[in-house]
Amino acid sequence: MPKLYPRNDATNKYQINEVIKKRWSPVAFSSEPIEPDKINSLFEAMRWAPSSRNEQPWRIIYATKGEPKDYERLASLLNEDNGYAKDAYFLGVICALKHHIYKNKPNRTYLYDTGAAAENLFLQAVSMGLAAHEMGGFDQEGVYEKLGIPEDEVYAVAMIAVGYPGDESKLSEELKKKQNKIRERKPIAEIAMRGKWRNSRI
Repeated sequence: MPKLYPRNDATNKYQINEVIKKRWSPVAFSSEPIEPDKINSLFEAMRWAPSSRNEQPWRIIYATKGEPKDYERLASLLNEDNGYAKDAYFLGVICALKHHIYKNKPNRTYLYDTGAAAENLFLQAVSMGLAAHEMGGFDQEGVYEKLGIPEDEVYAVAMIAVGYPGDESKLSEELKKKQNKIRERKPIAEIAMRGKWRNSRI
């Protein structure tokens, strides 16, 4: 029986969608299998993200614990600090195509578009009771060789772990602090500027 999604809700001042309020990045994962239909729902959510010229420049390389050899190849890319992610049933590398298919011109918004697709995946995960965590801490050179990614055409953006919530009591003390840390965000006044740029901490 999967554990309930751990609550660490946003302390929002204004109304936001409930799935946005619930989404955060837990570090306690279960290795319990995720149903294939749910995995495909994650990819379906990615498909429907907006993108320049509708080119959908995102790609995801993934493996589950049901494919040990492929899973270990992905897990070997994780930095030591992100070792907790190896408990998750699903690991993936989110990639972005650098050029437009149309005339092979550089795509100025390829990372922006790919970020939108990744967020769709994360919100879909939350809606299904799955924990998801995005990580920049991985072998950013070895990823191209180990996964056969053409570096001149594709940028490996981030790794992700997805799984049912796990048992927090099995975490190290450091990870328990991370798991239970109160979420914080900059105030709206610091990120939203009416009319033109104003002096602000960058």
